[in-house]
Amino acid sequence: MTTRLIYFAWVRERIGTSEEDVELPAGIETVADLLRWLQSRGEGYEHALQYPDVIRVAINQEHVDHREKIAGAREIALFPPMTGG
Repeated sequence: MTTRLIYFAWVRERIGTSEEDVELPAGIETVADLLRWLQSRGEGYEHALQYPDVIRVAINQEHVDHREKIAGAREIALFPPMTGG
């Protein structure tokens, strides 16, 4: 199954693309697994995700914890930490 990954703000800038469709390899079951796999995909990914604990993630437009299962996800969005005011 193809999953669309969407990247925002400096995550997008460091990876070099705003979105991509990927076939996730076997064994990628949680958000944490996904972040580790993405880090292995090249220098831009490694740089963008060097501190995975600060990355916020939404599955199908709903914010989730890094322990969340990703089975069946059509869209996964990655955000840097956000501040507001």
